[in-house]
Amino acid sequence: MPGNGAVTRSTLRQQIADALRDEVLAGRLQPGCAFTVKEIADQYGVSATPVREALVDLSAQGILEADQHRGFRVPEYTLADYRAMIEARRLVTDGMFQALAAAHEAFREADNPRTVALLATVRRRGEEAQRAAAAGDLTVLIGYDLRFWRELSCLFGNPYLADFLHRLRLRSWVCAVHHLRRLPDLRGRLWAGHTELVDALSRRDVAAAHAIVTAANEHALCLMESLAGP
Repeated sequence: MPGNGAVTRSTLRQQIADALRDEVLAGRLQPGCAFTVKEIADQYGVSATPVREALVDLSAQGILEADQHRGFRVPEYTLADYRAMIEARRLVTDGMFQALAAAHEAFREADNPRTVALLATVRRRGEEAQRAAAAGDLTVLIGYDLRFWRELSCLFGNPYLADFLHRLRLRSWVCAVHHLRRLPDLRGRLWAGHTELVDALSRRDVAAAHAIVTAANEHALCLMESLAGP
């Protein structure tokens, strides 16, 4: 059984990772911002080990990247990177929808308790995301949007695909957030079709769900292209 020190270090590691991720997504840590393990450890008043582990975790997720000269830095993603992320998201979700249409018997059963309960939970996440989008509250939207897609991905029955999609969407937000936060008013600018997607899946209308996701990707790309230039 691990001792209290191991538990504390693991807790610190997660707390530091969560705090730094929130700083990046809030736009307070700008692209290109670099720092060392020691600087973060001093800032939080902790030892270097949980900080180093947290930074490595965030680098694996694409929220930070290793910098041989400074330790770690916030990635400077380009518009080309964002286009590639959207394309990767499309390929993943296209495969998921094909699997649903072809072979996901649990999804086909209208009264399947697990599917009904999962869709109800995901819909609540979607409602919160839509409210945040309508209000232009980017911080709240990002949190609920990530949870929405993470939970929705469970429908497809492949945890590896779900995790990959989550990382793609997280990187997409990291790429987009500093552009979006420069806008004085985000109301009406952010995609808010979450419940529409859930309703299509609840009807087992895979074609409609696919069309909604395609439109969402196109909306995200058009918005970024308008903000980030050619």
